[in-house]
Amino acid sequence: MKVIFMGTADFSANILEKINAEFEIAAVVTGCDKESGRGKAVTFSPVKNKALELGLNLLQFEKVSRDGIEKIKEISPDVVVTAAFGQILSDEFLAIPKYGTLNVHASLLPKYRGSSPIQTAIINGEKETGVTIMRTVKEVDAGDVLLYKKIPIGNMTAGELFDKLSVLGGEAICEALEAVEKGTAVFTPQDAAKATFCKQFTKNDGLIDFSKTASQLDCFIRGVTPWPTAFTFLDGIMIKVFKISKADLDGLDLNRRNGEIVKADIKSGLIVKCNGGFISLDEIQAQNSKRMPSKEYLKGHRLETGKVFGE
Repeated sequence: MKVIFMGTADFSANILEKINAEFEIAAVVTGCDKESGRGKAVTFSPVKNKALELGLNLLQFEKVSRDGIEKIKEISPDVVVTAAFGQILSDEFLAIPKYGTLNVHASLLPKYRGSSPIQTAIINGEKETGVTIMRTVKEVDAGDVLLYKKIPIGNMTAGELFDKLSVLGGEAICEALEAVEKGTAVFTPQDAAKATFCKQFTKNDGLIDFSKTASQLDCFIRGVTPWPTAFTFLDGIMIKVFKISKADLDGLDLNRRNGEIVKADIKSGLIVKCNGGFISLDEIQAQNSKRMPSKEYLKGHRLETGKVFGE
């Protein structure tokens, strides 16, 4: 079975490697190279790097539905696989592959259609998530489902869950392709009434809101790690937060302001008031400093109790 793979990010690069080990990949499609940084250095997408590493036929299009239609028709794939590709596919494109286009999506659809399913599932306190293999249609993440694979979230960060789901996604798409090849694939329509959606994150979405509970803050910080990264400000200086824990402090006044520093020493660490209790900021990175445990940071820096993060 002749497969065209289309993707961009690390998530899709890992899936590409898994498919390549089991199926014939006629071509890999990714976006055009981009300039980044002050020096305008040209950077390759993770999928391009992986395709070059594996010696696969590589095609790059700014918009494959506009610029690559004739080339895709020439290859005449049996199936197209997309994973974190980031381009909308036209009806003309979707009509090309014999068995259609299959997408690897990192949620249990119809939950979390959109571009940030991994982060959003953690932030919302979900206990489990997974990957969905579905048929690609014009409406985003709305196609009929071929199969699901589930995984518990536990205490994983978005980065850790990302890695787990990329492995799971590779296993799932290979299982799906085998079913398509054997003619045993069964597609089930999604229940659109149960669909939920997630947005594309920006750097500003990492701002910490200390009016949330300790549990909500833990989910939020894990959900935005490693990107866009949780952050707050103290006296105009940005402080990134990578790990927190609930602090059970008997006798402390709960009538403190949310975000207020109630303890800051090398024995107790950095303790902050939140909604209904207190949290310890266990791992932080102050502006122009290294990432480190807060107790280590406090050995060389004094933070005043009574100060409020975000003011």
